[in-house]
Amino acid sequence: MGFADLSIQSIATEYDLTVQSVFDLCDQLGIAYKNQDTNLALEDAKAVIMQILHRQQSSSEGDLA
Repeated sequence: MGFADLSIQSIATEYDLTVQSVFDLCDQLGIAYKNQDTNLALEDAKAVIMQILHRQQSSSEGDLA
């Protein structure tokens, strides 16, 4: 499995989240990490980002209601 050049810290920064919230997502998805500098495997990074985007979309749809 390849590694993305995306650390937990960089994902948090890119999506305006706390590092802890990305840790929580990793825990929910069963993704192992050591700290905020951990580079995620490509498939793991994609899974985290898809979850973030899904939550953001759900949140913005709730704002429209």
